Amino acid sequence: MATQTGSKIAVVAAVIANLIIAVIKFVAAAITGSSAMISEGIHSLVDTGNGGLVMLGLKAARKPADDGHPFGHGKSLYFWTHIVAISIFAIGGGMSLYEGIAHIRHVAPGAVPGDPTAAYIVLALSVLVEGGSFRVAVEQFRKARRGQGAWRFIRRSKDPSLYTIVFEDSAAMLGLLFAFLGIFLGQVFRNAFLDGVASIAIGLLLMTVAGVLVSRTHGLLLGEGMNADELADVRRRVESDPAVARAGDILTMYLGPHDLLVNMGVCFAPGTTAEGMHAAIRRIEADLRSAYPETNRVYIEAESLASTDRTRA
Repeated sequence: MATQTGSKIAVVAAVIANLIIAVIKFVAAAITGSSAMISEGIHSLVDTGNGGLVMLGLKAARKPADDGHPFGHGKSLYFWTHIVAISIFAIGGGMSLYEGIAHIRHVAPGAVPGDPTAAYIVLALSVLVEGGSFRVAVEQFRKARRGQGAWRFIRRSKDPSLYTIVFEDSAAMLGLLFAFLGIFLGQVFRNAFLDGVASIAIGLLLMTVAGVLVSRTHGLLLGEGMNADELADVRRRVESDPAVARAGDILTMYLGPHDLLVNMGVCFAPGTTAEGMHAAIRRIEADLRSAYPETNRVYIEAESLASTDRTRA
């Protein structure tokens, strides 16, 4: 639950910051006519909407199970963060790319950029506001990963809401750098084409971020389970019980960020009574929930030695 709280804090901070920045950037784009500022305005507006979608996913995932959804609504978060990734790619990246190409095509040869003062002021304000949101997201991300490497945590985490905001804020900070370079170098070399190049760079950046997010949310939507190390640990725990001769197939799936389903076949030692099996099942369930608190559902099926031998063969 602490991770969920951290995710919500980061999302709320990002939504507020992006909404403020989007308005400022569009005003600056109207004053300066900068293609890079238009792209940055689109970027911030898309990020604002995406933050709202992530908040919607977090809220929907908390809905209790019902007759139509007996395993709950946890995957709602995976669905909405997948939509966010598509939005970043198609709207943010696609429109920035289009804006940059259109700017380059319509700039007259030898055209000189206009006065960039307003754009510089907006970029400075954006860095301050966006930097605050970025610091909040990074701090919550640092707490959630608990000493793990950043990329390892992202690959293993089943809660995409937090690292989605970190990716968005990181792309926003880089986008501001690209916009600054496009405007600044355009002034230095007196070349208006460079503003459009910056817009294209922002679009490609957003598409890259979207590609990473799509790869993660796609796996979660399809029913990602525990990784190989965790499965090996589960098998070791099960087979260490004195009443268990062997564990069969162990099937797992995350139904939500904090909702793990575990289904397994267990071959009990010869001579184990029904009461002994029930006691062993209770011990196994308690051990798994202690080691993996997100384990909410454990289904254990008793198997014979012959059936597990055939499975392994």
